[in-house]
Amino acid sequence: MERLLNKCRIRNQLVRECMAECLGVYVLILFGCGSVAQVTTTQDKKGQYLSINLGFALGATFGVFVSRGVSGAHLNPAVSLSLCFLGRHPWLKLPFYIFFQVLGAFLAAATVGLQYYDAIRLYSGGELTVSGPAATAGIFSTYPADYLSVWGGVMDQVIGTAALLLCVLALGDQRNCCLPDGLQPVLVGAVVLVIGVSMGSNSGYAINPARDFGPRLFTYIAGWGADVFEAGGGWWWVPIVAPCVGALLGTLIYELMIEVHHPPTPSELQTSCQEAGESKTGLDLEEVEPGCKKPTPC
Repeated sequence: MERLLNKCRIRNQLVRECMAECLGVYVLILFGCGSVAQVTTTQDKKGQYLSINLGFALGATFGVFVSRGVSGAHLNPAVSLSLCFLGRHPWLKLPFYIFFQVLGAFLAAATVGLQYYDAIRLYSGGELTVSGPAATAGIFSTYPADYLSVWGGVMDQVIGTAALLLCVLALGDQRNCCLPDGLQPVLVGAVVLVIGVSMGSNSGYAINPARDFGPRLFTYIAGWGADVFEAGGGWWWVPIVAPCVGALLGTLIYELMIEVHHPPTPSELQTSCQEAGESKTGLDLEEVEPGCKKPTPC
């Protein structure tokens, strides 16, 4: 068996990272949307709103554990975009990461749909609907509350994702808080949990374009139809665009208010001194005419 597995080993780093992102998001959505499916189809008899919060929080925790050693566990296009802007992730890899994050979410939604197929059919009376008392599209993707305007939804997603990035960057900032290595994924899940219990009622706290678009694409294909893109006044683009804006905003806030003010580390000081020395040497050499030796002090 070991020899067979060795033959399946992929050595291309980008492919390995993309597979890790796909599987990490798969775990996140499997537990997250699975918890929504259980609460919805049992009509709150086997779980309530807090169950959904815990499902997504623990899904995020284990998704990070699954993929962080290979890809860094972005699990979110908005996170990948922010890291690219910070210069911590290559722009060339961004479209590949996003594609496989969406793919992982799509496959997880398909798994939940298969697992809860009979329960969804029974609950909905055999009709797959996006709105109404027996709507089931919300098991997979987010939709706005009846009172929420589109721009209110945009602000909701911008604020929620900004909070996510601000906290995630703080957890990864070794000069701000040095955490045990195994604790970081747990605290990332705690961040998702606290966003869910404080910012979830408006539109379901997508805060992740892949988490929303992948399952929405599944519902479009699986029988819910074009209503998944038309509901909520054409809501579908909000959980894609607004989280990216919010992520950049949260990143900017953390960088400007915390990270840029850290004192330089010894290695940074040494690098700075070396660059200054090289710059001074270059200026000294420019002062010497070609063919002449630089005078030495007595």
